[in-house]
Amino acid sequence: MVLLHVLFEHAAGYALFAVKEVEEIGMLLPQVEASVLSLGKFNSMVSLAAFFPFKSAQAALENMNAISEGMVHADLKLFLETNLPQSGKKKSVLGVSDAKIGAALQEELSSSIQTGGVVAEITRGLRLHFHSLVKGLTALAASKAQLGLGHSYSRAKVKFNVNRVDNMIIQSIALLDQLDKDINTFSMRVREWYGYHFPELIKIVSDNSMYCRLAQLIGNRKELSEESLESLEEVVMDSAKAQAILDASRSSMGMDISPIDLINIERFSSRVVSLAAYRLELQEYLRSKMSQVAPNLAALIGEVVGARLISHAGSLTNLAKYPASTVQILGAEKALFRALKTRGNTPKYGLIFHSTFIGRAAAKNKGRISRYLANKCTIASRIDCFSELPTSVFGDKLREQVEERLSFYETGDVPRKNVDVMKEALKEATDVAAEIKRKLEKKEKKRKKREKKLQELGENGEANGDAEVENGEEDKKKKKKKQAAEEMEAQAEEAPSGENGEETSAKKKKKRKAESEEVEEAPDAEDGAEETETPAKKKKKRKSEAMDTQPEETPETPVTEKKKKKKKKDAAE
Repeated sequence: MVLLHVLFEHAAGYALFAVKEVEEIGMLLPQVEASVLSLGKFNSMVSLAAFFPFKSAQAALENMNAISEGMVHADLKLFLETNLPQSGKKKSVLGVSDAKIGAALQEELSSSIQTGGVVAEITRGLRLHFHSLVKGLTALAASKAQLGLGHSYSRAKVKFNVNRVDNMIIQSIALLDQLDKDINTFSMRVREWYGYHFPELIKIVSDNSMYCRLAQLIGNRKELSEESLESLEEVVMDSAKAQAILDASRSSMGMDISPIDLINIERFSSRVVSLAAYRLELQEYLRSKMSQVAPNLAALIGEVVGARLISHAGSLTNLAKYPASTVQILGAEKALFRALKTRGNTPKYGLIFHSTFIGRAAAKNKGRISRYLANKCTIASRIDCFSELPTSVFGDKLREQVEERLSFYETGDVPRKNVDVMKEALKEATDVAAEIKRKLEKKEKKRKKREKKLQELGENGEANGDAEVENGEEDKKKKKKKQAAEEMEAQAEEAPSGENGEETSAKKKKKRKAESEEVEEAPDAEDGAEETETPAKKKKKRKSEAMDTQPEETPETPVTEKKKKKKKKDAAE
């Protein structure tokens, strides 16, 4: 008897279910299908044998990535080896929903695997009732786990190099084509509008952007004079044309135009001129993006044609997957299907017709060179798509090969063999790749050095701040100690001195008074400097200060005399 176990992969973990009974013959009957929807009936069909929850979201993502690629993860292998019965009377069969992972499991475990049929129906039921069959798992928790894993899985799949995004090329080439159409339409509108006032200018100047700039510059043709000849030459870049415009403005058959109409024409022509300038900037941007994303294709066929091929294919990866025969007629699908329908001649080229090679080839060789060029374009797109470091070495070599083939068609000179050219290209590419890697390593080292310096500066700044705080506290402590020491010295001097102590104390008092007077005089002096006092006022101040100091000094003399008399009396006694 065969015992069927079904493996179910969920965002929460792996689960192994043992199938008790199942209706294989009447599996597709509506009653049997309805029984899968009922939890009570389905619970009697299967039972949970083992459950292995994922430890973290990262572990879940790793396991799901392995399953999607048809590989057996170490966690899954350990889970099945532990819980799947290998020996016994009953032979166990493992049911798996995906045939790809089933084949990988069969190689790893050397056990019989079943996919489809009953397994598909049981998996449908498990998907519906999984949160009810596993204890401790709620519907909300299961849905949250699925949502989180879905987001992380999608992010992991979408990860790409920011500098090698072909979406920007697709958008920029589409915008470039649209701008070409719009600028052409707007320029025709300016021609028609300004032509009422100055119709002769249309025949003299054929370029659209130049015409718009001239309409903006000239304005009213009656105001043109010899002085404006230089400015006309700057726009037209031809002295003869500038003179012709000046002569035509004097004898023009155009109608007079009001100032308000002229203002509107000038404003519209300035918009067209700005659009033309933006188109040039966009073309430069497209050139830079193509050199980053598809340098070989750009070197071979040109930036604009290469971008059109990528845009038409949908992406660089899709273009790389196309065979050379498809690339050859890419962009000529209508002509191809019309030819197939009417049994006429199929087109020889599509978008690659805009390259210079096909235009340079003779009429009889156009088909041959387009086939050869499509072959080289396919090689270039594949190198660009799958190479890690973008270099234009292969594109330059492929271009040389196409040039040699063109000269072979014209003159009969035998071109070099493809093997020899590719050997040279590989040698050069390895040298260039090594140089690029060396530069990248240098940049990385410089970046790390900068980060280290910034960290050290930050740490030093914090240490300096702490040291300054500590130094400040120490200075305060030192000041306090000095003050305390001075006070102690003063007390010690006062105690033994007796009468002499009185003199010293009087002197100290004088010193302190003098210091306080100096401190008071300092702000007075500052105020005086600000107010810019006159010399007369300064003299008055000095006199008043002298008067103040005299009464302080006068009482000192009698005090000292009395003390001397007392000392003499004490000595006599």
